[in-house]
Amino acid sequence: MKRVLIAAFALSLLASCGNNDSSSSAGEKKDTTAAKPAGNDLSDNPDYQKGLAIEASQDCATCHKVDEKVQGPSFQDIAAKYAGQPDTIVAHLAKKIRSGGSGVWGDVLMIPHPGLSLDSAEAIVKYILLLKK
Repeated sequence: MKRVLIAAFALSLLASCGNNDSSSSAGEKKDTTAAKPAGNDLSDNPDYQKGLAIEASQDCATCHKVDEKVQGPSFQDIAAKYAGQPDTIVAHLAKKIRSGGSGVWGDVLMIPHPGLSLDSAEAIVKYILLLKK
């Protein structure tokens, strides 16, 4: 079992490292922006703008899309799951982005992002939480 988890982690890490260049392309940024929930104009929201910019510069698109499950859950599914939670959920999820983990969304591993600052991780979380359907 331990070998399987290590192998899965290694494969996930390789997949996320191999696709980093494509996730920061201009086309990917447009796709993320275009997939905003209908009826919610978030373009003037500073949390949305800041989080979108940071998310687009990272490898998040390797495993996540705004409105469909890839390897990890969609951003809209994450937003729906944590809607109505206390404000402390932002810090909790930001730490989860930085430390990685598994078990919340099944057996899929969340790759740790220790090089991402806590402020940047919190900005990404705030952006994601705004994407609730």
